[in-house]
Amino acid sequence: MAVASRRAPSDRRAALRRGMHAEIVAAAFLLAKGYRILAWRYAGDGGEIDLVCRRGAVIAFVEVKQRADLDAAGWAIGPVKQQRFQRAARRWIARNPWASAMTLRCDAVLLAPWRWPRHIPDAFTLWM
Repeated sequence: MAVASRRAPSDRRAALRRGMHAEIVAAAFLLAKGYRILAWRYAGDGGEIDLVCRRGAVIAFVEVKQRADLDAAGWAIGPVKQQRFQRAARRWIARNPWASAMTLRCDAVLLAPWRWPRHIPDAFTLWM
């Protein structure tokens, strides 16, 4: 008997396309705000960072979420996601030791249809 919660391959591909589109929109938004993209879809230690950006002396590890409304997008970054995200951020820092002297933070870019993107600097704490 098939598990009902599994998505069909076409549904997964569609979700992947939507996620990639959201990341492109978020990257363009951050570039317009003066950020430089250092890494895209960085994966490490069981977690993934959608964007790693730099502006001045700040390294921002950015989680991008798109939902039907901005509040739902914010709530989608739960404690388990934050832990995985932080593990990946620690791995990125270990591989880029030059960044450890900079201000490090976890940001979020929230997206919803027909709304401007919402950038939340320091959306959650980066535990080292």
